[in-house]
Amino acid sequence: MASDGKQFWKRNTAKVPGNIQHVYGAQHPPFDPLLHASLMKAGNRPPPTGTPGKPKKATTFQEFESITSDAWDVADDDDELLAMAAQNLNIEVVMETANKVIENHSKLQEQRQQQMDKITEPDEKDGEEALEEEVEELEEEREEVAEMTTDLSFTSDFLRHSDNRLVKSHSEATVGSPKEVGGEQAGLYRQQSLPHRPVIPLVARMADQNTSGTPAMTEREASRLDKFKQVLAGPNTDLEELRKLSWSGIPRQVRPITWKLLTGYLPANAERRESTLQRKRQEYFGFIEQYYDSRNDEHHQDTYRQIHIDIPRTNPLIPLFQQASVQEIFERILFIWAIRHPASGYVQGINDLVTPFFVVYIFEYIEEEVENFNVASLQEEVLRNIEADSFWCMSKLLDGIQDNYTFAQPGIQRKVKALEELVSRIDEMVHRHMQQYEVEYLQFAFRWMNNLLMRELPLRCTIRLWDTYQAEPEGFSHFHLYVCAAFLVRWRKDILGEKDFQLRCV
Repeated sequence: MASDGKQFWKRNTAKVPGNIQHVYGAQHPPFDPLLHASLMKAGNRPPPTGTPGKPKKATTFQEFESITSDAWDVADDDDELLAMAAQNLNIEVVMETANKVIENHSKLQEQRQQQMDKITEPDEKDGEEALEEEVEELEEEREEVAEMTTDLSFTSDFLRHSDNRLVKSHSEATVGSPKEVGGEQAGLYRQQSLPHRPVIPLVARMADQNTSGTPAMTEREASRLDKFKQVLAGPNTDLEELRKLSWSGIPRQVRPITWKLLTGYLPANAERRESTLQRKRQEYFGFIEQYYDSRNDEHHQDTYRQIHIDIPRTNPLIPLFQQASVQEIFERILFIWAIRHPASGYVQGINDLVTPFFVVYIFEYIEEEVENFNVASLQEEVLRNIEADSFWCMSKLLDGIQDNYTFAQPGIQRKVKALEELVSRIDEMVHRHMQQYEVEYLQFAFRWMNNLLMRELPLRCTIRLWDTYQAEPEGFSHFHLYVCAAFLVRWRKDILGEKDFQLRCV
């Protein structure tokens, strides 16, 4: 796929005019009037129509899109969430259907109760037992319906707000009587009449399906887990086979070891893994002893100060990342990385890239939910292992996209330009619409490239997405472009219906 990708972009060799200044602001792209003027001039020119003999490139992407439609097909809880994302959901219809199901069951229960009243005395005991069984079945079905509607509501909110609009939890919505509310609020009112199930905030839904207190694995999930274990059990892991399995999602139980293998942190040879882990962990803490005390030196003060400011902003709605010990770990990881990579140093946005690795490697040692987990309960040696493993795997990731963070951020410039060309080929209508309303790709895609969509997606979905990225040879640098393009194609109807992009682009 990587070689095909290179051919696909072969003719796009022109440099983007202007420079982007080195910034500490991942949420907003740097503003250069000269750059923007150049881009707006380029944007006013109609895209090349091409020759009749070159429609295969667009077709190739469409075929690519169709054969990768199982990207979210899974071993995880996001299976249900992202399978639904491929459909156009009408949450109001879903709520109506759920209520009708409950009403029908209620009527059926009343009819059976009336029939039981007519049963003769000798059969009364058996009738009561049968009725109890029916009631239990009814309660189970009611719970399933409630779970379905809650998950659908969650998915609908996720789809509706993924374009950088403010995400509000259900608890923040105003709920009145059915007469006082309409549309979405009426659906929410009907949902709240169902058996109660706590709604977890969107950003905090990180846990997979197979965690403590959740339903047991399905037969399919168990089968996938067995396949992973078989591949990992050999003396020399077949990395190509592991990538094929990982593309559609990695079970939580084997995700830590799989990520370490796919990033290249651990060797394929099983006998060498333990010695490699010990050596790399010792090496990392050697860096700590050598460099970390220099964080207050004059030439490192600015770097450390920016890291110290950004760490509390990392996933602020998840309690795990607000713990002092976790923030200290992140400060050490980011400072050591910055010191060892002076070409880029620390840039805001890199702090987000630590979190998926940190969460996945915590799961290697615990079974409960992680968002409220107190890391102080772990042994010091375990915390040191998690810290070192997170550092090395983040470093491996950044090795492939470091030009995103060097001076003038040329990597991001190229990727934004490539995304613009890709969209112009696969959805010319969306591309022309953006040109018509003078929407520059840099305005919204800068953050997509700088943060790898981590501020657009819940962390649990980011972890699932990274399963696929790491299964690709150039997942974070190349495949990521297609994911960004898929976002624009998925919400093309909303984009084409929008004329004022100011709020979304700021």
